[in-house]
Amino acid sequence: MAQLAGVSQATVSLVLSARSDGKAATISEETRQRVLDAARSLGYAHDPAARRLAAARNNLLGVFSFTATFPTDVQHSYYPFLVGVEQEAAARGYDLVLFTGSSSGGAGAAGPDALSRVRLADGCLFLGRHAPGAELKRLVADGFPVVHLGRREELEGLAWVGADYVSASRAVVEHLAALGHRRIVLVREADDAPASADRQRGFLEGLAAVGGEAGPEAVLRCADPASAVTAERVRALVADGVTAFVAEETDTGAAWRALDAAVREAGLSCPGDVSLGLLGSPPPDLAAAPVPTGFDVPRHQLGAAAVRLLAALVAGEEAQEPLVACEFRTGATAGPPGRRP
Repeated sequence: MAQLAGVSQATVSLVLSARSDGKAATISEETRQRVLDAARSLGYAHDPAARRLAAARNNLLGVFSFTATFPTDVQHSYYPFLVGVEQEAAARGYDLVLFTGSSSGGAGAAGPDALSRVRLADGCLFLGRHAPGAELKRLVADGFPVVHLGRREELEGLAWVGADYVSASRAVVEHLAALGHRRIVLVREADDAPASADRQRGFLEGLAAVGGEAGPEAVLRCADPASAVTAERVRALVADGVTAFVAEETDTGAAWRALDAAVREAGLSCPGDVSLGLLGSPPPDLAAAPVPTGFDVPRHQLGAAAVRLLAALVAGEEAQEPLVACEFRTGATAGPPGRRP
């Protein structure tokens, strides 16, 4: 930074540590601006707390959730992750510092300094489908220990733990095929989250393996599942030969809720007229409904694995956690292909 600004390292330190007490008053405005411009171009985030703690660990692990409030409701899909995180951290002698996206306006509003406060901890675990890649890359480039809960291979150098959604989704399709289904449609949200991509990949691999129809019409991407997946559309697809639908699980549960509602509104029985599958765990508030055929996401194990990996990085060790297998769930929403309505 000093070389880029054309000043000494001492001048850089004075500018970056300047406070309202006037300690940097002897430095000209032109010089000060050159240093600040150089800092911005290098992605520097002014963080006094991080400098104070840089030389020593304090046995604190951060957990950053890109939500307005920390997901502590037991019905929130992230809650089991957090139970695993807390138990593993306690077993390893770490305390947790909880961060949310509220003070930075959420993940979508994250700016250059949005994540700098996580440096108060020895390392940080990030939780969310849409964490800002640029900010995570900056933390990794600075050597700060970071683990993302969920596959993020597109960010070079970022450590992550994830579930094997590809194999689990393929197994659901193979189960439906064993019952006699060949025309199956996947309902998913229209984003590019790695978890969604993995589920679609497994779904299509499963269709190809059993000789099912795996063309573009086999995947229904919806920006708003509630408005796109209607009773009329479901009836039309069933009339065209579709005998089973599967939906991806997300933190909102939007795809599954829309599909379930549309099938009911269409007057179709399940699994009599049509079979349904859920690529993930059902929303807790729908526990009273028939348990959907699909798989369960090992959230508790994933949370624990993320802490193990983060603790290793904090200790300066090279480590990698394998993909965590999902458990197949037979459920009660799949059966042999039924009659066409």
